[in-house]
Amino acid sequence: MANTRTVEVFTADCPLCSEVVTLVQDLACDSCEVHAVSLQEDDGQKRAREVGVETVPAVAVNGTLADCCRGGGVDEDMLRAAGVGQSL
Repeated sequence: MANTRTVEVFTADCPLCSEVVTLVQDLACDSCEVHAVSLQEDDGQKRAREVGVETVPAVAVNGTLADCCRGGGVDEDMLRAAGVGQSL
């Protein structure tokens, strides 16, 4: 099929990630090629860096992170603002 959409679901092989894989597979049409990419594997980690994955689960379509997956992940300043590292 010449016109296909590559959908990559980046996972840590956890239950929450598995739910997203299932969701994407359920949403996929005949034009979608869905691939689960495990960050437990070196190739998966490499691909995640290439795409810019910072948190999982994350979904990329044709090599571009979906808008819903562009979160910045854990941030030290945000943790400090939430009180982490401060005595009560």
